[in-house]
Amino acid sequence: MNRCKCWATVLIAVLLLLNVAASAATSADAAKEAYEKGKGCLDKKDNDAAVLTFTEAIRLDPKLAKAYHERGIAYGRKDECDKAIADFTEAIRLDPKYAEAYFDRGTAYGRYAEYDKVIADFTEAIRLDPKNADYYAMRGMAYYGCKHECDKAIADFTEAIKLDPKNGTVYGTRGVVYLQRAQLDKAIADFSVENATQQGNEAQLDQAIADFSMAISLKQKDAGLYRCRGVAYYCRDEYDKAIADYAESIRLNPKDAKTYYNRGEAYEKKGEKAKAEADYARAKELGYKDK
Repeated sequence: MNRCKCWATVLIAVLLLLNVAASAATSADAAKEAYEKGKGCLDKKDNDAAVLTFTEAIRLDPKLAKAYHERGIAYGRKDECDKAIADFTEAIRLDPKYAEAYFDRGTAYGRYAEYDKVIADFTEAIRLDPKNADYYAMRGMAYYGCKHECDKAIADFTEAIKLDPKNGTVYGTRGVVYLQRAQLDKAIADFSVENATQQGNEAQLDQAIADFSMAISLKQKDAGLYRCRGVAYYCRDEYDKAIADYAESIRLNPKDAKTYYNRGEAYEKKGEKAKAEADYARAKELGYKDK
């Protein structure tokens, strides 16, 4: 009799365990289903529905790191960056090797101008996923636009180009950095009896022009790229090439007052005063104010 009771107790325990396991499996499946539904809401840009659906996925499976991550994306789109950062942080806690969560948290920190945290998170994302060109490109943007560290920015853009040679945007951005450095070098050279800086300036301009040319070959209808290359040619005193690029930029974007003004400067350098005055007048009509 006692032996029968013992077996009955064991059987009940086994059934309970099986029931718990089945319930857990059911919850996990339901959580995955809610997660996929939330992804669909994100794809449709229905961010409110996405937050609700990912919240349900998290309720069903509190350890589902990717649900926190995706809900963080939805919060970010709603400009609720504190909640986004909290969700990305929880996703990282649950999965410390979640490179995308580090990257997206870094992007969210950027909304608060916490640039050291931005770079720290982008750096960790790169460590975890060193073949991701976008991570290098965005860290390069942070170095350039936020920290004004041009050398580090160029290094990151160069690595991004190595990983993704067809990304015209990165070529263009690196070209802007080279152009800015060249213009700064030229300004320094104007006050220096040394010409070493001027030689460095020429190299910077060469690289800027090469990058803009590559970007143009990949994105032929980008007016800004033609204008930037025109500025580089202007800095090299190659006024005909500058004018040709400004003209193409104007063709693509005829309302850009700054480009008319730039072309006017190039015409003036060539001594073509009538054309210069016409471009200056058009720039003024479009709202350009010479500083």
